[in-house]
Amino acid sequence: MTGSNVLGDYLRARRGLVTPADAGLRVTGVRRTPGLRREEVATLAGVSVDYYLRLEQGRDRNPSPQVLDALARVFGLDATARDYLMSLSAGGPAPPKRPRREVVPTGIRQLLDALGLPAFVESRMFDVLAANRLATALSPGIRPGRNRLRSVFLDPDEQDLYPDWEQAVGGMVAAFRTSIGAGVDDPRIAKLVGELSLASEPFRQLWARHDVKALAGAPVRMRHPQVGPLELRREKLTIGDSGGQLLVVYHAEAGSESARSLALLGSLAATSEAAEPGTDRLPDQAH
Repeated sequence: MTGSNVLGDYLRARRGLVTPADAGLRVTGVRRTPGLRREEVATLAGVSVDYYLRLEQGRDRNPSPQVLDALARVFGLDATARDYLMSLSAGGPAPPKRPRREVVPTGIRQLLDALGLPAFVESRMFDVLAANRLATALSPGIRPGRNRLRSVFLDPDEQDLYPDWEQAVGGMVAAFRTSIGAGVDDPRIAKLVGELSLASEPFRQLWARHDVKALAGAPVRMRHPQVGPLELRREKLTIGDSGGQLLVVYHAEAGSESARSLALLGSLAATSEAAEPGTDRLPDQAH
């Protein structure tokens, strides 16, 4: 990862993923370039080849919004990816400052305890900051001190929970890029990305794509070892004035088999807590 040239890295990755047909170009002869050539991007965006080359090489880091808009059109970016591209410009909005220590608001902690659904709080880096008993029963990796990316890529038990693992992790990596924005130079983020890139080839390949995805709700299929298949929805709700923390809640359609299975999981978790009181929650971790 070359975090010092995040704009150029993103442009190169997107260029390699767009085919000439995607861009409406006719192809003649044999092409060695998997995606678009630099001169093709420049022509389609209405800029000079030399200027586009400077953008990819990091020699110009402050393109105008009009140029970025044109590049977004060439690459077929959706609104989320376009906003992400804008954030990578030197003239774009600065990444939000992260507090030295992540503190979950008291009211959100109380809400976790009151909810009868699996719920937890994650940071912009997808660190689990707080979780209720049912969330940890749904996935043992959802507990304070754990990182969701590490869990899904490095923990075989966590991977076994997802029958659609490849699709699930692709969306998670894309959402992670959206969450951190231009903050890839943060030493903690660089360390996490470096660790996962070395330990997991799937992560390395997904990270190199530079995909981004909105931090929004999505369907989730799980294969729980105690209650069997689950068809759930995962909602991600922004916690105001928290430095980017999200409240993540899983729920099932009312009256569905998954709702009954989720209720059974809650009963099993309550029984386990009664047998071993005080083991379902861990204290906040300093980050």
